[in-house]
Amino acid sequence: MTATLAAPAALPMGKALNAALRRAMEDDAKVVLLGEDIGKLGGVFRITDGLQKDFGPNRVIDTPLAESGIVGTAVGLAMRGYRPVVEIQFDGFIYPAFDQIVSQVAKLHYRTGGNVKMPITIRVPYGGGIGAVEHHSESPEGYFAQTAGLRVVSCSNAADANMMLRQAIASDDPVLFFEPKRRYWQKGDVDVTASIEDAYPLHRARVLREGVDATVLAYGPLVATALQAADIAAGEGRSLEVIDLRSLSPLDMDTIAASVRKTGRLVITHEAATFMGIGAEIAARVQDQCFYSLEAPVQRVGGFTVPYPPAKLEEYFLPDADRILDAVDRTLIGPA
Repeated sequence: MTATLAAPAALPMGKALNAALRRAMEDDAKVVLLGEDIGKLGGVFRITDGLQKDFGPNRVIDTPLAESGIVGTAVGLAMRGYRPVVEIQFDGFIYPAFDQIVSQVAKLHYRTGGNVKMPITIRVPYGGGIGAVEHHSESPEGYFAQTAGLRVVSCSNAADANMMLRQAIASDDPVLFFEPKRRYWQKGDVDVTASIEDAYPLHRARVLREGVDATVLAYGPLVATALQAADIAAGEGRSLEVIDLRSLSPLDMDTIAASVRKTGRLVITHEAATFMGIGAEIAARVQDQCFYSLEAPVQRVGGFTVPYPPAKLEEYFLPDADRILDAVDRTLIGPA
């Protein structure tokens, strides 16, 4: 068994995820990893680099190219007391496993009256911004957030990536763990020795920047973009509060509502299409819970309702700071 890594001053998100997997495998011999090319290669993004060498091929399992079979195998392992961690190589490859996830993973605990647990973590690198082709840049999180029986989370920085993944693996419920692939190389301070018992709750949103003029809510890859927009707005004399949603199901409406009641305005942004997206559900709940505090309609900034475009066009598809600030302007001064 290898020793736990010493906490460095900074790690890229990808390395932070690798450290989380290593720590989980050290702490619990029932944690096993499954996925395409995750063993000797270490995964296409090298998130599992070195783990098969240290833990062996029976715990870091290279699977066939068959997502339904991978998740189905994880269901069987979970029923036998293991804690499988599945890697879906790219977001758009998850659809062959959709039936397994929605019909089995999400429902077995309920179907058996609580007698069977499904402690499965499904890691999904998602989102655009890496110049990839179709099926490699999608944002399918809404499909799973709408499915009862699944917990759905998304990290936005290296420290959260490390701890949230450890928390997901320790959960007795199935967790869809969405990783913003274009942020894999961004560094942050990570304490890989931190105790999971003392960690910030997995399903709590986090206020990253205090503000008074409007709330900007983001998750995953767009949290950094929202913070950039807040920096620009500050230079123009506007104070934006930025919230990292972190958990898409369940939603932490207490944190969101408290912020909206303070600022009176809300802009929600995500890479997935705004039509029927996570932002639509949040907007509906905010108008229900915060109606008398709202000074302007809730604004949503997201991808367009088209298939993900070719790489040379993705900069026009993905929300950026300008589009977020345009929505902020609409909440503050009305439409142009």
